[in-house]
Amino acid sequence: MKVLVAGGTGFIGSHLCRALADGGHEVTAMSRSPAETPDGVEFAAGDVTAFDSVAPTVDGHDAVVNLVALSPLVEPAGGNVMHDRIHRAGTENLVRAAAEGGADRFVQMSALGADPDGDTAYIRAKGDAETAVRESDLDWTVFRPSVVFGEGGEFVSFTKRLKKLFAPLVPVYPLPGGGQTRFQPIHVEDLVPMLVAAVESDDHVGETYEVGGPETLTLRDVTTLVYEAEPKNITIVPLPMPLARIGLGVLGAVPGFPMGSDQYRSLRFDNTTTTNDAATFGVDASEMTTLGGYLGVA
Repeated sequence: MKVLVAGGTGFIGSHLCRALADGGHEVTAMSRSPAETPDGVEFAAGDVTAFDSVAPTVDGHDAVVNLVALSPLVEPAGGNVMHDRIHRAGTENLVRAAAEGGADRFVQMSALGADPDGDTAYIRAKGDAETAVRESDLDWTVFRPSVVFGEGGEFVSFTKRLKKLFAPLVPVYPLPGGGQTRFQPIHVEDLVPMLVAAVESDDHVGETYEVGGPETLTLRDVTTLVYEAEPKNITIVPLPMPLARIGLGVLGAVPGFPMGSDQYRSLRFDNTTTTNDAATFGVDASEMTTLGGYLGVA
C-alpha cells in the first residue's frame, strides 16, 4: 500500500513511518521543511495550508494519515488563529487532495475533547477538522489520544521548560489548581501500532477512538515523576485557578512566554478517555508503557 504521512517527520510521524515501512508499505513523509527520514521512507515537501502544495504529492497514494498539528501546550506563533489555519483548513485541504487523488483511506489524528464549540481554539479547530473528515466520502478513522510521550516528544521537556520559566521568579514550582488536571499519557510505541492497524484494516473504518495509557496521572504526578527521574528535589505549591487565569492572561502577552489564556482554559478540564479504546486493538493495559517506567522511576 502507498501511504502518505502528513507530518511524517515529526514526533509521532517518524515512529509511524518507520513502522509502516517495516510492514512493507511504500511510505512518503510529507512536511514543510526537509528532514531526515527512516530507511525506506521517501520525503516530500508540502504545506497543508496550501492545497496546490499538497495535491501533487497526495495524488496516487492509497492512504493518507494526517498528523500535522500545533501543540496545545503553547500559544502558537501568529496567535491562536493558527489552530484554525493548520487543523481545520489544513485538514480540509488534505481531505480534498485525498479524494481527488484517488486515496481510499484517511486516518486523522485528533484530540480528546475535540468539539467545534469547545473552550479553546485548539479544541474547536480539532472539532472542525473531524467534521471535515467525517463528511468526506473517504474510508476514515479518527483517533483522539491523550498526551503522547516518548523519544522526541515534548510532554516531558515542556514540564522542565515551565520550571525554568518560573525559577527566576520564585524558588518553587507553582502549578495551577495544585496540578490536579488529569492526564492519561500514552507511549508513542503503544499508539503507533493502532494507527498502522487503521491504515491496513477495514475493521476500523468510520470509527472514532479515544485512546490513553494504562494509568491516570495528575499534572502534579507528572511533574514529580519528571524531577524524580533527574533526580532532583522540587517544591510544588498550588496556584489558585483565578490567579492562574490572571497570570497566564498577562504573561501570555510577553514575547517568548509560551502560555496564555487558552492554556489556562485547557487546564480546567481533564485529558482522559471516557472508555479507553486501546482494548479494541487487542492492547492489554498491563503491557503498556507507563510514564514512570519510561522515565526509569519505579
